[in-house]
Amino acid sequence: MTDKIETLDIPILYSFRRCPYAMRARLSLAISGQRHVLREVVLRDKPAAMIVASAKATVPVLVLPDGTVLEQSLDIMDWALGLNDPDNWFNPAVGTIEDIQALIAECDGPFKNNLDRYKYANRYDGADPVNHRSEGLEFLNKLNDRLADQPFLAGQRSCLADFAIFPFIRQFANTDRDWFDAQDLKPLQSWLDGHLTSDLFAGVMKKWPQWKPGDAETHLP
Repeated sequence: MTDKIETLDIPILYSFRRCPYAMRARLSLAISGQRHVLREVVLRDKPAAMIVASAKATVPVLVLPDGTVLEQSLDIMDWALGLNDPDNWFNPAVGTIEDIQALIAECDGPFKNNLDRYKYANRYDGADPVNHRSEGLEFLNKLNDRLADQPFLAGQRSCLADFAIFPFIRQFANTDRDWFDAQDLKPLQSWLDGHLTSDLFAGVMKKWPQWKPGDAETHLP
């Protein structure tokens, strides 16, 4: 394996279609119109070039033409939207960017902890999936309350929090969709359905074959 980070004349995104962190990255690149190469990763067969670029060996990873490597999904969102933010994701209609960043931090911290132990209970010693589902429901209720009198998490138009959080709500909901649909969460359920049926989401969820060295590159958007 070479220790030299591979670069191209446009950014390279290593992604996995179903990963919610990778969804965030793809959504931000799509809405900002940033041209890039997408390399679809199979997690059991990760390409050496990705591991050289990022020792954490998890998606997403964005390699910029100058060799800079962005290893965290929120950093990729910040980079893409810093170049072009046509829908004002960084400018919430209600509240401040710090408010929505705090909401995202709650999603990525306590809620993600419960999500993992609900969805993948067998990976965690002593994890009670029903208990973690109940604890995760507290965050769902918090979002539901925010959406009770507005269509998005920060008012009448979507912002960074909507797109950073909904991939994880999708994953939580899909763990037991019958249970999720039976909850008294109509505003949240409608909000989630709106994202899932959007053209933006459909565009970033297109299926791509596993990338391997020597394959033709997939250029997006």
